Amino acid sequence: MTLISRNPADPADILVELRSPGAFAAADAVERARVAQTGWVTAGAGARATALGALATAIETAGDELAALAVREVGKPLAEARAELARTVALWRYYAQAPYEATGTVHEPAAGAGLLLTRRRPHGVAALITPWNFPFAIPSWKAAPALAVGNAVVLKPAPEATACALRLAELARRALPEGVFTVVPGGAAEGAALVSAADVVSFTGSSAVGAGVVRAATERGVPVQAEMGGLNAAIVLPDADMALAARHIAASVAGYAGQKCTATSRVVAVGAALEPLREALAEELRAVPVGDPGDPGTVCGPLITEAARDATAAAWADLPVLAGGAVPDRTGWYAAPTLVEKAGPDHRLLREEVFGPVAALLPARDLDHAVRITNAARYGLVTSVHTADLAAALHGLDALDTGMIRINAPTTGVDFHLPFGGAKDSSHGPREQGRAALEFYTSSRTYTLVPG
Repeated sequence: MTLISRNPADPADILVELRSPGAFAAADAVERARVAQTGWVTAGAGARATALGALATAIETAGDELAALAVREVGKPLAEARAELARTVALWRYYAQAPYEATGTVHEPAAGAGLLLTRRRPHGVAALITPWNFPFAIPSWKAAPALAVGNAVVLKPAPEATACALRLAELARRALPEGVFTVVPGGAAEGAALVSAADVVSFTGSSAVGAGVVRAATERGVPVQAEMGGLNAAIVLPDADMALAARHIAASVAGYAGQKCTATSRVVAVGAALEPLREALAEELRAVPVGDPGDPGTVCGPLITEAARDATAAAWADLPVLAGGAVPDRTGWYAAPTLVEKAGPDHRLLREEVFGPVAALLPARDLDHAVRITNAARYGLVTSVHTADLAAALHGLDALDTGMIRINAPTTGVDFHLPFGGAKDSSHGPREQGRAALEFYTSSRTYTLVPG
């Protein structure tokens, strides 16, 4: 299989063209990582902390170059690419402190002399399968905690982000011991080989692929987590600051062409909020700057592939369009930020993640009705609630069936030191990020020490 990564803003610009290494090479990478992991964990907390900190500095030093690479390879607008690199540096620095965290506790025995200890230990080799949309941040928020607690990692990036992953591996080789951080480019064959050989698996991607990863890892009895997308709603009550809510929602619909698992794709207007929100949101979406992702003013750049562009356009084709609804006549795979209405409950926009800059406006009689509409989706990643009423906000917090709830804020945006994940088909297994990640990449052992 030949792997090709193209610039979505200029498809004639090829960044990577290489022969995929194959399943045997992927399995061999796991075995080499397993050898390296022994020295990595025994090197001690100080060595791991220093190495992770050095990698943070290397990424920061190369920040402008890496941001430009993300713009070129995955079409990320320059402002967002720079923000992603800043977050990536912060992630590595955050987890560089983790090796000094306590790894267990001491307990009193129920009777007699002795000690009871619990201690968390690394699994061994972590297989990381990552998407293209955050080519530096997502691999980092998986790899950094895994490495901090003493695992080695093997990363298989999405083919569309191969150049970014290989550049990250080059920086890692300067800071980390050989074999501790390995990148294996490729597709399904390489990913399946990693899942079949690693000691712990972390996946981010589509629901269809994620379900297969979960099955394969579970059959082997190895820990697995999978983040598999969202169909996120923004609920707007009549007392909300309508202009602010519209700005937040437009940014979540159109930012990076809607290519985020936390993007807003359903907008639920409660009661009298419908008319003013319809007008304000349509106006905001029409004003979103669409264009070259290398332009600092661009908010909505290209879709990642021609197929993704076509699927986005197909999603609005049979619905009344309030804003957008066009494919710009220009080089690259662009689609205008789009708002539609009158989508029935079985419409694709209300059932599947489109992963493009399009959202459906839905009316709700009251807050309870809005919650039922929101919870009807099979996904449950993040919901935003826009209101000035604290009681209504608290009701939403209690009744919404999503892993993350944001009040008077966009659905997009991640606090990397807090647990990240959803409910239902959005997530499987323990949460990512923060301290939760440190627990996922370790297993608990109980020791009993008694006098001889």
